[in-house]
Order: sequence, then structure tokens, then C-alpha cells
Amino acid sequence: MPFSISHIRPVERVTPLSRVCRARDLIRDCYDEPISLDDCALEAGLSPWHLLRSFRSTFGETPKEYLTRLRLKQAQHLLTISSRSVTEVCLDVGFSSLGTFSLLFKRHVGCSPKEFRKQVRGWVTVPGVAPWVYVPYCFASRYGRIAR
Repeated sequence: MPFSISHIRPVERVTPLSRVCRARDLIRDCYDEPISLDDCALEAGLSPWHLLRSFRSTFGETPKEYLTRLRLKQAQHLLTISSRSVTEVCLDVGFSSLGTFSLLFKRHVGCSPKEFRKQVRGWVTVPGVAPWVYVPYCFASRYGRIAR
């Protein structure tokens, strides 16, 4: 049988950006589990320190900062739509310490989780639905109903 060029499989070229994106996707998909820099580096096929530098230069934040931001965003969502305790929400989003969770929440959001829930409860009219307050006015006025 003669050699044919159609039998050669193309070599997949993995770019540095795609490697860093694979680490970001791992963090996004497993935000509620304990993830280390080594886990992300293994997923990306890079050394931990090279991943750290590349991640920061690509996304403007470290993998740990990205993970914390995702967890806090999910915590805000859960505090808004559920009646679970703050401790349960803390554990649900992947934090192992309520003190650390509360400190980071207050630092990033501007108030404690309990205060945030009190503020948001006044905005929620339908249980399980996030309030329109999070939607920019221009978008809400164009695609939704705005109560005046």
C-alpha cells in the first residue's frame, strides 16, 4: 500500500493562551472544591510559577484571586435566592472557614454576608429570582419591565 498524506494526523498545537485558559476553566468548573496551584498547573501543562505569571498577565489576577472572586459571586447569588444559613452558603461555595469567608466577603462586597442578605431581601419579590437591581438600567429598560 503506497504512503498517503491523508494518513498523517495533524499535530495539535497548544498555545500558551490555551494552556492558561484550561487552568481557568478548571477553576471555574470546580470552584466549590479545594483547588491548588499545582492542580491548575498540571491541567495547563505548565510549572506552577510559570502558570502564576502567565495567568496574572493574561487575566489581570492570580488564580487564587479568580477562585475567590468566583466563590464570592456564587455566595452572593445563594444569599439572594436561598434561605440557607450563612455557614451553609460558606461551605457550599468552597470555603472551609466561616471567619475567612466573612472577612473576604466584607472586603470585596462592602458588607457582611448577613447585612448583604438583609439588604437584598428587600429587593427580592419572587423567591428564587435575583432582583433587577443587578441588571444595568439601560438593559432592563430595553428588555424588561421597570417598576416606576
